[in-house]
Amino acid sequence: MLRTTLAQLRAHAGRVLASCLAVVIAVAFVVATLVLNSSASASLLRAVGAPFTASAAVVTADEGADPATAASALRGAEERVRALPGVAQVAADRQTGVQVRLPGRTGSSSAQADAVTAEGPLRWERTGSGRLPRASGEVAVSDRLGAAVGDELELSVPQDGDAPAATAARVRVVGVVDLRGDPTAGLQGRLFATDADVRAWGAPDPSRLRVAAAPGTDGADLAGEVAGAVEGALVVRTGEEAAQDVASAFTGDAAALTSVLLVFGAVAVLVAGLVIANTFAVLLAQRTRELALLRCVGATRGQTARSVLLEAAVVGLLASLAGAAAGVGLAAVVARVAADADSPVPLGTLDVPLHALAVGVVLGTVVTVLAALAPARAATRVAPLAALRPLVPAPVRSRGGLVRLVAGAALTVPSAAVLAWSSSRGALEPAVLAGALSFVGVVLLAQRAVPAVVGLAGRLVRRGGVPARLAAGNAVRNPRRTAATATALLIGVTLTTAMVVGASSTRATAEDLLEAGYPTDVVVSSWEGTVDAALLERLERVPGVAGVVPALEGEVSLGAAGTTTVTGVDPARAGAVVRSQQRVPLPRPGELVVPGYAAESLGLSSGDVVPAAAQGGTPVPLRVVVAPDSQQGSIAAAADLLRADPAAAVRGAWVRLDDGLSAEGQAEAVDAVTEVVAASLPSSAVSGVVAVRAAFDQVLTTMLLVVTGLLGVAVVIALLGVGNTLALSVVERRQESGLLRALGLTRGQLRALLAWEALLVAGVAGVLGVALGTAYGLAGTASVLAQQGPVVLDVPWARITGIVVVAALAGVLASVLPARRAARTSPVAAIAE
Repeated sequence: MLRTTLAQLRAHAGRVLASCLAVVIAVAFVVATLVLNSSASASLLRAVGAPFTASAAVVTADEGADPATAASALRGAEERVRALPGVAQVAADRQTGVQVRLPGRTGSSSAQADAVTAEGPLRWERTGSGRLPRASGEVAVSDRLGAAVGDELELSVPQDGDAPAATAARVRVVGVVDLRGDPTAGLQGRLFATDADVRAWGAPDPSRLRVAAAPGTDGADLAGEVAGAVEGALVVRTGEEAAQDVASAFTGDAAALTSVLLVFGAVAVLVAGLVIANTFAVLLAQRTRELALLRCVGATRGQTARSVLLEAAVVGLLASLAGAAAGVGLAAVVARVAADADSPVPLGTLDVPLHALAVGVVLGTVVTVLAALAPARAATRVAPLAALRPLVPAPVRSRGGLVRLVAGAALTVPSAAVLAWSSSRGALEPAVLAGALSFVGVVLLAQRAVPAVVGLAGRLVRRGGVPARLAAGNAVRNPRRTAATATALLIGVTLTTAMVVGASSTRATAEDLLEAGYPTDVVVSSWEGTVDAALLERLERVPGVAGVVPALEGEVSLGAAGTTTVTGVDPARAGAVVRSQQRVPLPRPGELVVPGYAAESLGLSSGDVVPAAAQGGTPVPLRVVVAPDSQQGSIAAAADLLRADPAAAVRGAWVRLDDGLSAEGQAEAVDAVTEVVAASLPSSAVSGVVAVRAAFDQVLTTMLLVVTGLLGVAVVIALLGVGNTLALSVVERRQESGLLRALGLTRGQLRALLAWEALLVAGVAGVLGVALGTAYGLAGTASVLAQQGPVVLDVPWARITGIVVVAALAGVLASVLPARRAARTSPVAAIAE
C-alpha cells in the first residue's frame, strides 16, 4: 500500500492541492505570528535596552532608598567594582535636565543631558550623522531636539540639583545620535556630552553603573562578584535583566497579549483542521470507486485506512514545510513594511526562533493526520461492492447527530458560564480554556443550529425566481451538508470578528488607562517666579491648546502627619482640562487628595481629617482622599489652599491640547507652549506628558494592526473550506444536477442555484459568526485587561457590518468554480453515473 499511496500522490498531485493550500496557510499563520512576536520583542529589547546589551552587570539604587545614601553608595561602589578581576570597563552613567535654546528660537525647551559612554565595549551610542563629543562644549543630540550638526545651542544648566543656574553654557552640535527603533526617543529631546560637562551641569553622582566583563570572564559569575562588592542600598542585575525591566516599564507586561495571540493562532489551526477534514472528504468522495476497487482486489479495511492516513501525513509534512517557509516570508514582509513606515514598534530585524519552525511543521503535520482520521474511517465503513456507488451521508437526526448535540450542549453551557465568570475577574488562563471548550461546543451545535437558521433565511429569498426557490429547498434538504459548508466560514468570521471587537475594545480600554495614568496633557512648573495672568492668556492662544488652568503651590502643615507641598486648583476649571479622574481624582471643597506613596510616608488613610495650615494661615480641616495609583503630588481646592496658606502662589499650569491632534501636532503644540513659557519664565519646566500617551498609543496601534492583518488569513482558510464543501456537494449531487438540467434548468440557472445556496449559507454563517465573535472579543478583552482597570467595551458596528457583507460575497465567490464544474457536465453523463 505504501507504493500504491505514493504512486497515487504522484499521479494525482493536483487533487491534493486544496488540502496542501489549507495546511500551508494555517502553518504560515502560526509561524508568522511566532516569528513576528519574537522579532518585535527582540528588536524592542535591543532598541530600548541598548545601553545594557554589552553589560554583564548593572548597579542601581534600591527602590525606596534615601537618595543621598544611594548616591554615596554608588560613589563607593564604583571604585570597588573597577578593582574586581575580570572587569573590562565600568561606565558611570550620569544624566540631568537642562533647558535648551535652539537657533532662531526665542524660548527654550526641556531636554535630558546624558554623559556619553567612554570608548570601550559599553559604548552603545551610534550617530546617524556627525560624531560623538570628544571635548568640553561639544554635544550630540537626538532627532527629537530638532538641531543639526554645526548648530550652536544655549543651555540653562543647574548649579545644584534644585536651583537653576544664572548663567548659560554655549555648546556646539557635532553629531546626531541614531535612536531609531526606540519608542522612547520621541518623548523628550536628548543630548549627549562629555562626562565632565554633565558633571558641571548638575550631575556629580552617577545614576547607575554598567559593568562589562573581560574576554574569557563569565558574565553571570562577574555579576555575582559585583553583587558581593556593593552595599545594601544598591541592587545588582544582569544586563539582560536591566534591558527587560526597561522594556517592560515602557510596554508593560506583554505576556497577556501574547497568550491571547497564540490562542487565536490555535483557533486558526482549528479552522485549518476542519478545512483539511472537509478537503479529504471531498477527495474521498471523488475516489469512492477507486477505493472500492482496491477493496475488491484484496485491500483490507486497515490497509485502506492506513493508505489515507499515510497520504495525509505526506501531504501534511510537505505542506507544513512550505507553510513554515511562507510564514517566515510573511513575517519578513510585515517587518519590512513596518520598518519603511517608521513604526514605533521596531521590526527591522527579523528573529526566527527554531521553536517557531518546529511548532509550525509538527502542528501542521499532526493536525492534517488527525483531520484525516474521520474521512479514513468513513472510507472503510462501506462494503466493497456497495462502495462502488457514492456514499450517502447519515442524517443529522442519526445516533451520531444526537451524540454531537448532547456533547455540544455539555461543552457550551458550563464553559460559557466559566468564561463569563473568568472574564469579569480578569482570570486569563481559565478564560482561555473555557473559551476554547465553549467554541468547540458551538461548532458541534452548529450541526443543528445552522440548517434551522438557513431555513428561516430561505423564506426571504423565495421571490428570487426558480433558482432561489430551489436553493432555499436544497439548503435545508441536506442539513449535514449545509452545516459542513457553513462551519468553516462560521469559524473564520467568528475569529475575525473577535479580533476586530477585541482590538477596538483593547484600544478604547488602553486609551482610558493611559488617560487615567497621564490625565494632564502638558504640565508647566516654575522653579522661580510665578505664572501671571498674562502668561496664562498667551498659553490659551497657542495653536493646539484647548484649555489652561492655573496651579497654585503652597507648603502646609498637616498636624501630626508633618509638612507637605500641596497643589491647588479650581476643581470646576480643572475638570475641563484633565482627561480622566480615574486614578487622580480632583478634590472637592474640603478634600485633600494624597497619592499613595505620600499617604504611606505621612501615615494617612482615606477618611482622615487633618488640619492644614501654614505659618500665618488659618487651620483648614481637610478630609483625606488617598489615590493609590497617582504619581502626582497632593492636591486641594485652590480656595482651601489659599485659606490655609495665604502665601500660596501660582507656580504652574495644567494645559489641555485639542482633541484629534496627530503625534506631530502634539509635539508642535508642546514645543510652542515651551517656547512661550521659556520667554517669560526661563527658570521653568514644561512636561509634555501627552507625548507619553502618544508613544504608548502608537505601539498599541502597530501591534494590533499586525495581529489583525495576520488574523485576516483565517478568512482565506475559511474560503477554502467553503469552496471544498461546495465542491463536495457538487460531487454528491451530480445526478440531481443532471436531472434538473434534463427537466429544463439552464446552465445559467444551475450556476445561479448554487450561488443562491452559497449566499444563504454564507450569509447565515456571517451573521452567526459576528454574534459569536462579538461575544468572544468582549470576553477576551475583559479577561486580559480587567485587572488593569475598568474595561471599556467598544463594538465597531461599521466594521461588523462589513464583515457580514464580505462573508456573504466570499461565499458566492467560493461557489464559482463548483458551479462551473456542475454546469459543464452534460445531463446524460450526470444521470448515467
